[in-house]
Amino acid sequence: MFRHIPKISALKCSIIFQQEVYWQKVFKKDFRSSSVLNKMHEIAKKPFTVCVEGNIGCGKTTLLNYFSQFQEVDVLHEPVKKWTNLNNYNLMDLMYKNPERWSHLFQTYVQLTMIEQHIKPSSKPTKLLERSLLSARYCFVENLFRSGKMTGAEYSVYCQWFEMISSLLDCKVDLIVYLRTDPCILHERIKSRNRSEEQNIPLEYLKNLHELHEEWLLESKFNSFPVLVMDANGSLSEMDYR
Repeated sequence: MFRHIPKISALKCSIIFQQEVYWQKVFKKDFRSSSVLNKMHEIAKKPFTVCVEGNIGCGKTTLLNYFSQFQEVDVLHEPVKKWTNLNNYNLMDLMYKNPERWSHLFQTYVQLTMIEQHIKPSSKPTKLLERSLLSARYCFVENLFRSGKMTGAEYSVYCQWFEMISSLLDCKVDLIVYLRTDPCILHERIKSRNRSEEQNIPLEYLKNLHELHEEWLLESKFNSFPVLVMDANGSLSEMDYR
C-alpha cells in the first residue's frame, strides 16, 4: 500500500501505523477501569521508541540525520565518540586490533553507553536510536563468542549482566527498522568513508554480522518486536522496504 508514496515518507507512515497499533493495545480494556487509566497516564509519559539496526556501514547515521529535521523526533546517535575516547583511550581501536584481549572490555562499555541511550528522558513523542542494547547482545557479542574472540567465561558474565539489566531497567523497544544491506556493498562503503578504526575490517566479519542480524530480526530467534525491513543497498533516496 506504500508503493505510491516516496520511500522515506513510507517509513514515516509505517512508524505512525505502529504507534497506532501500540495505543490500540493499551485501549483494549474498558476505558472506565482505573487500572487502564493509570496505565494510559504512565505510558503517555514515555516516547514511542524506534531502533534503527543494521550492519556496519548500512546507512543508519544517514537515516537518523534525515529524521533529525523533525521536531517531534528525538534522535540519539550511536555514542562512537565515547567508544573512541574514554579518558584518551580508544577502546574501539583496541578491540579491532586485538579482539581476544579487548572485546569483552569494549562490549561492556558499549553496554553501559547503550543503557544511557535507552533510559535517557525525552519530552518528544518519538525517540529514534541508532542501534540498541539488543543488537550489541545478539549480533556483536554473539559474533565475538562464536568466532572465539570472547571466552566462554567472558560471554557468560556479559549475558548475565544483560539479563539483569533487561529485567531491572526500562529499555523497551516499540519498533525496529532493519537496514538490510549486502556485506560486499558494506565493505566498499567502509573503505570509502575512511574511519581509521574500521580500515582493516575483513569482509568475512561483515558476512558473519549479516547472518546474525538475519537470525535475530528475520528469523525472530530472540526477538518479539515489530520489525520493518528496508533495502539499504542503494542510497537513502532509493531505500525501499518489505
